[in-house]
Amino acid sequence: MNITKSSILQPLNNNLTALHYLPSNIETISWGTLPNAKSNPVLSIRSGQSVTIDTVSHEGMLEDQGRNPVEFFAQYGISSEEILYDAVDICKNGPVHHLEFGPHIVTGPIEVQGAQVGDLLRIQVIQLERRVPYGIISSRHGYGALPGEMPRLKYGESIGSEFSKTVNVFCEVEELQQNANGLIRFGKGKMVRFPLNPFLGIMGVAKDTNEVVNSISPGSHGGNLDINMLGQRSFTYLPVQVPGALFYVGDPHFAQGDGEVALTALEAPLRATIEISIIKSDQANNFIGILREPFGETDKFWIAIGLDEDLNEAMRKAVRAALDFLSSYIGMEEHLAYAYLSAAADFEVSQVVDSVKGVHCLIRKKDFRA
Repeated sequence: MNITKSSILQPLNNNLTALHYLPSNIETISWGTLPNAKSNPVLSIRSGQSVTIDTVSHEGMLEDQGRNPVEFFAQYGISSEEILYDAVDICKNGPVHHLEFGPHIVTGPIEVQGAQVGDLLRIQVIQLERRVPYGIISSRHGYGALPGEMPRLKYGESIGSEFSKTVNVFCEVEELQQNANGLIRFGKGKMVRFPLNPFLGIMGVAKDTNEVVNSISPGSHGGNLDINMLGQRSFTYLPVQVPGALFYVGDPHFAQGDGEVALTALEAPLRATIEISIIKSDQANNFIGILREPFGETDKFWIAIGLDEDLNEAMRKAVRAALDFLSSYIGMEEHLAYAYLSAAADFEVSQVVDSVKGVHCLIRKKDFRA
């Protein structure tokens, strides 16, 4: 790999355009858990303000990988100067990590002044920058879309009784003039390239509970939604559940296919600049319709979301959410909206590897311009 110093975004390494900056360090992160009603904010902002957040990927930092990113990435030819300082410090001095809660390193929470229960939080992703030019795709025994079948102990081995616990696949970033590709080498001198599409797998607000909230399961609070459409220039809408909202991010990805079948996406750290706004409860229905669950928006699509432990029920919830949106916001009669969804909308499986499965519905904006 040809890694230059400029391709490593260390904390406070570049000039930042956002009003606020939030690093990921031992004082601003949680590992495996999400903020709840008892959490104390690490930053306080006003509605409409922007913040740049340096996120950290958990891959290369977990216990089954040695909890030492310098040693872990050295096996792939990455020098210690090419490892993020914040990742090293979190592993060395950070909190005890309980894997039963979740693997993710979550940064926050951020208090949004004036946010109240019943309001919506609107998160606009302004910019996503890759902090390093490499990442990891991992699979672990007992997880993913094929638990007990993959991963196999050895590459090419027929299905049998022996399985490895963890398989880490190193992925390079191939920089191009206009964009970038992920690159996985295989066989004798062969490689596969695929386009990168960075996004934050976790964006959420605190749940109204004093209980420990694991980082794995998404819900009405958002969290680990893993929807690859919610990248740069997208909007995510979240129902506020506690005063101040207590917003957080994590699980940065360079790319993910719908389904995320092996267990992880291309996991790698991002510098995310976002703008956070409050939509007050009396305006929320007019703005985006009846909203009980997270909702997404891009320049081309409205994105209705269904979440459930049962994939079939997640599908049904996504249909209901799409119907609610079309009837309340667009003003479409329900039976006509149902027919439209069947003829024209795409329902895609966000991910199947978490305890709560996700389905999202893509509703084309251009269909309604008339």
